[in-house]
Amino acid sequence: MTVSTSDNDLLNKSDSKGHLTRYPVICIDGPSGAGKGTVTWRLAQVLGYQLLDSGALYRIVGLKAFEAGLITADASQPIDEDAVLALTKSLDIAFVPNNDSGRVDIIVNGQAVGEQVRNETVGGYASQIAVFPQVRQALLTLQQDMATRSGLVADGRDMGTVVFPDADVKVYLTASAEARAQRRVTQLIDAGQTADFEAILSTIKARDDRDENRSTAPSKPATDALLLDSSTLSADTVYEQVKKHCQDQGVFFSS
Repeated sequence: MTVSTSDNDLLNKSDSKGHLTRYPVICIDGPSGAGKGTVTWRLAQVLGYQLLDSGALYRIVGLKAFEAGLITADASQPIDEDAVLALTKSLDIAFVPNNDSGRVDIIVNGQAVGEQVRNETVGGYASQIAVFPQVRQALLTLQQDMATRSGLVADGRDMGTVVFPDADVKVYLTASAEARAQRRVTQLIDAGQTADFEAILSTIKARDDRDENRSTAPSKPATDALLLDSSTLSADTVYEQVKKHCQDQGVFFSS
């Protein structure tokens, strides 16, 4: 899964005359449930950019590590980082935009895993493996390589601080844990599933604590990011505010 890309050439590539061409990168960071996925999708569609769901990458590795017996639902159990790293490198991952559903289909080793990856439990697995520096480095290389191909909208937690520190636009989108839990409950009910608000809220708070306090690439806003709290904002309002910030930073929108 790793790629061979020069450290000095991650955001650039040469054209036919040897001139360096830089593709625009927009980073949307923040905790799960803040609305990052929705605004990232809309920006990528309107701008014609690639979409990177970095959280899905960690969820994919977490899911596959669980299936391989490398991690359990008990986050206190020890994990073999080398084994998880080897698994990570063996995965063939593709993000395929689906205009009918308005989502990105996630294909791993030839199989669609989107619904599994979006499961709340798998989010916990993702946080368990996200603390490992070697795993993060392998995924870092993969993510940075995407910016050498075309414009990119990257959704994650450390896109603007670690993965693309020189990005053209950085946004940190957040919301209260309660608002995010309620959104998740609504999503599950709309999908015909049962939902326990208190259990989901507890999971979100535990994941936030792990992500914000891990020693490697903790989740935090970049110093030059737009901070936006979506707790009481509609998806349309969030999109318009982010779009305006992108325009202020020089990103051109045709509509």
